[in-house]
Parts: sequence; structure tokens; C-alpha cells
Amino acid sequence: MSIFAKLFKKKEEEGEKVGGIQDFMTLIRVYYQAVMASNLGITNVGFLPDMAVFKRTLKIPTQNNKLGVAEKSRCKKMLMSIYGISEDFFKEIDASIKKNCKNVNDVRNYLFMFQGFSNDLMMLMGNLLQWKFRLPSFMKKAMYTMTEKAVNDIMTKNNWKDAATAKACMTVRQYQHSLGYSPKWMTEYAYNLIMMAKKEKQPKEEA
Repeated sequence: MSIFAKLFKKKEEEGEKVGGIQDFMTLIRVYYQAVMASNLGITNVGFLPDMAVFKRTLKIPTQNNKLGVAEKSRCKKMLMSIYGISEDFFKEIDASIKKNCKNVNDVRNYLFMFQGFSNDLMMLMGNLLQWKFRLPSFMKKAMYTMTEKAVNDIMTKNNWKDAATAKACMTVRQYQHSLGYSPKWMTEYAYNLIMMAKKEKQPKEEA
């Protein structure tokens, strides 16, 4: 945790929670950018702002004169050790980027598409789970099962009463088809964000 605290030292000094949703998403972006750098042979670290900060803060040397290799490995270890992310989660990211990013010009479009996918997916999860978010955090297995079911509904259910929900589901399916992420990947991603959101809300509820 010392490396993680160092990376987000400024937040810690300002009293912000370290290891929460914002930090998770920062590391996710670092991983994406590191994979892109190593796959596409990007040499300008300034083109990858999150990875640049990560690399500079942790003083990560460039491995074999290839940007992204060492950064990807370090970021992956941090996500696995701090958040318990699975090996398969990273394999799907690697495959998705390999499929969609053939050159540097594809990077911006891919990241924009992923942002839309993430935003729409989590909006739907909030709408579908609603009161279930209030389940105690120790009921992790039940929360995972409910998240898994919600993802399955998003991908397969067509008889939605609410037109906005139906439209959002179709949009997520289009993103999913283009990005190539499996329902299992979507479940792990959404579940981790949900559990972090629950932890961040606890102090306010107790106050």
C-alpha cells in the first residue's frame, strides 16, 4: 500500500480517501494507456498523460527501450493486490485493445468509446439495482450475484417497460460488441465500482 499512497500522496494530505473509485479509474486508465504504448510502439509519453504521471511518480524505468511494458506490469500488480482484480480481466482488456487499436489514430476513439460504455453501464446498474445498493458490504456474494443478473438483463432482456432503459441497453450492447468485453468482464468491472461506492458512502451514513 506504500507505493499506492505515494502515488496519491497529495490526496492523502488533503484528507481525501485513497484507494476509492477515482484512484481505481486512474489506474485503469494507466493500464489502458500502457497497453496501447507497448502495442503500438508509442514513444512520446506526453501522448499518454495518466501513464506519464504514473511513470514519473513511481520512477519506473523504461524496459528494453519500449514504453509501456514496465508501466503495464506495475499497474497490473497494483490493481490485483489492492482491488483483487482477476488475471482474466486484464486479458480481455489486452484483447480488446489489440482488436480495436491498429494505429495511434485509433487510441482517442477507443478511449472515448470505453468512457461512453462505462458511463452507460454504470447508469443502468444504478437504475436496475436501486435499493440493493443498500445491502451491507459484508454480503459480497449476494451483491456479486445481483450484479451478474443485472448485467445479464442488460445484454439479453428486450421487454423493458421504460423506453429510456431499453435505449440505454441497446447502446451498451453496441459498445460491448465493438469493444469485445464479455458479460463476466462487465460484471467484475461493475461489481468493483459498486462495492467502492458503497464504502465511500458509509462515513456519511454514519455521521
